[in-house]
Amino acid sequence: MMNDIHYMKQALAEARKAYAEDEVPIGAVIVCNDRIIARAHNLTETLNDVTAHAEMQAITAAAANVGGKYLNDCTLYVTVEPCPMCAGAICWAQVGRVVYGATDEKRGYKRYAPDVLHPKTTVTAGICADEATALMKEFFSKKR
Repeated sequence: MMNDIHYMKQALAEARKAYAEDEVPIGAVIVCNDRIIARAHNLTETLNDVTAHAEMQAITAAAANVGGKYLNDCTLYVTVEPCPMCAGAICWAQVGRVVYGATDEKRGYKRYAPDVLHPKTTVTAGICADEATALMKEFFSKKR
């Protein structure tokens, strides 16, 4: 649990970078053997690319780091529940574990595709959820 909080704080740091860049403040890190091998945050506005979510950026970086497309021995920490697109990529990469903060009741994978993750992937939800939720609410309140 303490490691989960530590790594989620790293993902939250990435989310704050996204916020500063006027991106939806979602951050992700991927950990393998107690070492961060990828860090990312949303870049959809910067890259003008709807697929440039934090998780997608992190998966690409982690695969390059390990020299292969499968991340079985890795844990993805992401500040908000992955969307169905990202959950599909998490499945294809066979990420061993997903840890997320805030639940996304409107666009999260559990609403649309609850069985999309790889059968061996384990999920832990709610780590630093209050902090992730507060960041999202602050961001969107400034947009309205």
